[in-house]
Amino acid sequence: MSDQDDQLMIQEDDEAQRDLEAQAIRGLANAYLLMRDEIGKVIIGQTEVVDEILISLFSRGHCLLVGVPGLAKTLLVSTIAKILHLSFRRIQFTPDLMPSDITGTDVLQDDPETGHRTFQFMQGPLFTNVLLADEINRTPPKTQAALLEAMQERHVTVGTNTYRLSEPFFVLATQNPIEQEGTYPLPEAQLDRFMFNIVVNYPSAAEELMILKQTTSSQQPHLEAALTGRQILALQEVVRKVPVAEHVFVYARDLVRATRPAEGTAPKFVKEYLSWGAGPRAGQFLILGAKARAILEGRFHVSTEDVKSVAHAVLRHRIVTTFQADSKGLTQDDIIDMLIEHVPNQLKAQAQEAVKG
Repeated sequence: MSDQDDQLMIQEDDEAQRDLEAQAIRGLANAYLLMRDEIGKVIIGQTEVVDEILISLFSRGHCLLVGVPGLAKTLLVSTIAKILHLSFRRIQFTPDLMPSDITGTDVLQDDPETGHRTFQFMQGPLFTNVLLADEINRTPPKTQAALLEAMQERHVTVGTNTYRLSEPFFVLATQNPIEQEGTYPLPEAQLDRFMFNIVVNYPSAAEELMILKQTTSSQQPHLEAALTGRQILALQEVVRKVPVAEHVFVYARDLVRATRPAEGTAPKFVKEYLSWGAGPRAGQFLILGAKARAILEGRFHVSTEDVKSVAHAVLRHRIVTTFQADSKGLTQDDIIDMLIEHVPNQLKAQAQEAVKG
């Protein structure tokens, strides 16, 4: 076979691979639209919250939902589990919850045939696909640490044994922002394991009216399954294959580094309003979230606008404000807005310099 024939075969293989990837992108975009429609049968409004949860799911990340009680956080999570044909469990975190209550424990059992006693592991509620960790900040650090291992390593350690969790494994934890008495604030290490910090706000007047009408009637919506666990795992791999241009990587890096007050290039307002900035994991999640957002919209390329769209959810729990910021009523979101305005898009900057030249 000649070199020319080899090159033709390689080109054909590349084209076939691109066709398969394009089909996978279209499949994910269609599944995303179907999921939004199915969720909309139960959840009124909260479109931004739904989008951010789905972006996190397809990026293989975990979410922290912050909102007052009664905003349908639990209903939203259970609805997502239903339409994805995934197992779902809810843990109500309390001050007396122990690690073994969530991971499982070894139980001594008798063998009726031999009469011998052996330890058998009984799985806890962590062994599921979608886990709702309700009011996660109400449980002691020891139990939070057990959940942290499961989130990061995708396994559970009990005694000397390690047990793998089934994939996909997705944790959605909730926090109540208005009641902090008797709570155990999550340490920075565990907060950093959450890809997104999603703020769940009150519905609009029109949405609240629809909620009142829908939830007080006898009609129950019928949900159709959108994806299986195996399909989700395949689509998570598709997301990671989305190409990213160099200037988008640079923009994500510069945005994260600008949050660090110790950096010499940090803007003046960061040195004044932030005492601690985001680490490298923030940049990784910015890129992964931007990839997922692009592909859910049917695009096979990532732009800086995709990075900006996920910046608040990625950064708001990774920056620590100072007393000066708090005294002026500035929130993390306010400072992220200032950062997005301040950090230049390198591609645009180069274009402007070329025009001036």
